[in-house]
Amino acid sequence: MINNNNYRSGFVGLIGRPNVGKSTLMNRVVGQKIAIMSDKPQTTRNKIQGIYTSDTQQIIFVDTPGIHKPKNDLDQYMDESSFTTFGQVDCVLFLTEPKKVGPGDRYIADMLEKISVPVFLVINKIDLVHPDDLLDIINSYQQIGKFAEIIPISATQGNNIEDLLATIQKYLPEGPKMFDEDQITDRPEYFVVGELIREQILHLTQDEIPHSTAVIVEQMNQRVNGKLQIDATIYVERATQKPIVIGRGGSMLKQIGINSRREIEELLGEKINLKLWVKVQKNWRKDPLFLSRVGYNLKDL
Repeated sequence: MINNNNYRSGFVGLIGRPNVGKSTLMNRVVGQKIAIMSDKPQTTRNKIQGIYTSDTQQIIFVDTPGIHKPKNDLDQYMDESSFTTFGQVDCVLFLTEPKKVGPGDRYIADMLEKISVPVFLVINKIDLVHPDDLLDIINSYQQIGKFAEIIPISATQGNNIEDLLATIQKYLPEGPKMFDEDQITDRPEYFVVGELIREQILHLTQDEIPHSTAVIVEQMNQRVNGKLQIDATIYVERATQKPIVIGRGGSMLKQIGINSRREIEELLGEKINLKLWVKVQKNWRKDPLFLSRVGYNLKDL
């Protein structure tokens, strides 16, 4: 633990509409995939902390679900998870795309007016827009809120990430590291493993299937012939969805397994044997008991 009086550490919330790049930014900063990414809405369902450590600061980034109008208990959990973050951090990064303000952005801006910590406007994906258009975009956001800092970035390309980190440091309180310097997330490995499996379902399936699935890692503490054995169950909401996830002759489930194994081995740094099952849990997104089992519990917020 560093006792240097100039060392700074604190929490930074990542807030924004779905798909603005919150998980991409956190993965970029910590240097490893700990939050899954997809172009489908509601990819991030739960808060996950990414830990960035340098010689002068430790930032605990809190990645939150994209804010949207809730339609079921899971949606309600996701929004509550995001909103509770506002009062638990030292500053908030309001991530947006390089477009003028929309209704969803106004809704978030209204919520941010109620908090006392500094709010940064972070315009992501600037590699997709002409620099001359940025000024008009910034002006549109200045009409709906007051921001301590305005920083355009590209999380995928790494543009201005160092400037963002240096600016955040100015707003963090002085204090020692809260986590070991080699720790990059607060989540246990089995949680991240389950998310990596769910990421492949998001990539490979269509329509309602991605949002109707949950993944539970049943065990990952045994090794056979030098390989870590991981057993996981994919839950769907309706019996008609099960054959879609399995695919003809098991083809879809096999591809989910192949892709997931590659990502998990990179995360863990070792060879694994991954076994997947598919089960039906009827209307699980509206079942508080099952939601709690898979880690979505409003009482924990």
